[in-house]
Amino acid sequence: MNLKKINIEIAVGIFMVLGFLCFAYISVRLGDVGLFSDNTYRVHARFISISGLKAGGSVEIAGVAVGKVSQVRLDPDNYEAEVELAINKSVKLQDDCIASVRTAGIIGDRYVNITPGGSDEFIEDGGEILETESAINLEELVSKYIFEN
Repeated sequence: MNLKKINIEIAVGIFMVLGFLCFAYISVRLGDVGLFSDNTYRVHARFISISGLKAGGSVEIAGVAVGKVSQVRLDPDNYEAEVELAINKSVKLQDDCIASVRTAGIIGDRYVNITPGGSDEFIEDGGEILETESAINLEELVSKYIFEN
C-alpha cells in the first residue's frame, strides 16, 4: 500500500473518532444527564394528587430552577403519590419548607414549587418534605363553578 493512502486513512479515522466523541459529549450535556458528575441530593415528598406532574419536571424556589423531579410513583399502602426530587447540592432546604404542585401558566406543564421555611434544621440526602400541597385540578374547579350556579 501507498504510505500517502495510509496517512489519509489514519487521519479520517481519527477525525471520525473525535467527531463521535464530540457528538456523545453534546448529547449528554443537552440531555441534561448527570453521567459524569452528580451534584444533587434526593428528597422525597408525598402528595394526595400530582395530576400531570411527570419525571423530569422542574423544581423551583422563587421562580428559579433548583432541581428536577427524578421519579414519580404510587405508594400502594396509602394510595399517595410519592415524588423523588433531585435538588442541587448548593441549595439547602429547611425541614419546615412546603412543596406544592403548580402549573406554569393556564395550560402549562406542572412543576414543584418549594416555599422555604424558617427552621435552622435542613433536610439531608434521602430526607422527606413533610408539608405538601397537592395539585389544583382546574377542570374540577370550572365544573364545580358551572354546575353549582
